[in-house]
Amino acid sequence: ENIMDTKTKELIAIGASITANCMPCLDFHIAKAREYGATEEELIIASKIGQHVKNGADKKVSEHAAKQLSRFHEEQVDDVCQCD
Repeated sequence: ENIMDTKTKELIAIGASITANCMPCLDFHIAKAREYGATEEELIIASKIGQHVKNGADKKVSEHAAKQLSRFHEEQVDDVCQCD
């Protein structure tokens, strides 16, 4: 028995792709969700849910690091990411 339809599965995969920072996955699942009839609004909602989950996890990890490292918020580092 197939409890969940394919469009819903693809919308879930969109949110998961965002939380995993996987752009090829995101492109793939957006295209598949469109094939299965997802609207632009559904795609946006699925994306924003994934972003909210990712942001919440990021905040919690930072809070945990701050508890473990007394000067966590004091130290400043240069932005070393060159992926923009």
